[in-house]
Amino acid sequence: MLAGILFSCVNDLQSIQKVNYDPKAPDEVTTDLKVFYTDSGYARIEIKAKLAETYRQPELITKLKDGLQVNFYSPDGTIVSTLKALYGEINFTKGLLFVRDSVRLLNHEKKQEMETEVLFWNQKDSTIYTNAPVVVRSPKGVLFGKGIKTHQDFSYYEFLKPYGKFNFDE
Repeated sequence: MLAGILFSCVNDLQSIQKVNYDPKAPDEVTTDLKVFYTDSGYARIEIKAKLAETYRQPELITKLKDGLQVNFYSPDGTIVSTLKALYGEINFTKGLLFVRDSVRLLNHEKKQEMETEVLFWNQKDSTIYTNAPVVVRSPKGVLFGKGIKTHQDFSYYEFLKPYGKFNFDE
């Protein structure tokens, strides 16, 4: 009877995987994510997210949910600009960050802020761009446009289709 009990409780691995495996589930889940990208020991980029889900197939993608913040650092280690959004996706294969929902990019020194609903950051050339409607606020005025290209530090920007009112210095 003891031998019957011991051999009757065999777990079949394929049966367990059928019950537990979800092909749409993330490979990794992280709460309160904080990642630093460094160069020669100095912080260059910091990414924070409340929830991160990493998928390895078909491409290596991390989905950042419930709010995210990306800080861009200067060579001397100070935060130059900050990107915030409610949702984002990092595609490590393409070197691209896509953010959406309440997107804001702030240049701390110039006190200028950009608002849009969709934005892309190309990690390879440090550019930020969108074709969506954009609002840029600064102490000099408010500009509106459809589409923008800028550097990740938001020190320079170019509207694709600008409109609005702006006060220029002499």
